[in-house]
Amino acid sequence: MKFSSFLPDTPGWEMIGEEAHYAGAHLSVVTHHVRTPSRKGGRRWTVVHRKAAVVVAPLTAEGNLVLIRQERVPIRATIWEVPAGQIDDEGKCEVADMEAVALSEMREETGYELAIGGGLVPLGDFFTSPGFTDEHSYFFLAQPVQPGAAGHAHQESEAILDCQAFTPRQLREMIAANEIRDANTLSMCAKLVAGGFLSLS
Repeated sequence: MKFSSFLPDTPGWEMIGEEAHYAGAHLSVVTHHVRTPSRKGGRRWTVVHRKAAVVVAPLTAEGNLVLIRQERVPIRATIWEVPAGQIDDEGKCEVADMEAVALSEMREETGYELAIGGGLVPLGDFFTSPGFTDEHSYFFLAQPVQPGAAGHAHQESEAILDCQAFTPRQLREMIAANEIRDANTLSMCAKLVAGGFLSLS
């Protein structure tokens, strides 16, 4: 059982059996018995399966990164982070489909949209915590962006309290002060720096 169809099977891995423990709208918990390239006898591992997601870096023409401030119940804290969202339709596995999801999430959560001449740049994907979950996200840079006329359209399930554009210097200070501490935003900043889109030096 795989919650997401985006992850391809890797040669040398074979599913021997599985036991489902929980299945909900956004995740499932399954214990897999898997034969790996190094363990032919197999091993058992409990996995949290999650839908794939998009993570968006909205950059303004001035080179500032737009972040949202959101209440996160699991950590009982309110944090600054880049906009992101799950890909609910597993059929949307083409880049163009994921770009549409990324733009939609950005508009809904920040109220920003692409400026004239702006575009999306795919920056690859990453795994949030591969020791227990197959959750993975696809990075997109959106630039340049500007506030949209319609404003944001937060969903009822979200608790987004604020949205601001931060300069690279502010981002560096926030990372150093542990004010930015979620995997999505830290990983996105690393991708932007490595790709030459952002300088935190």
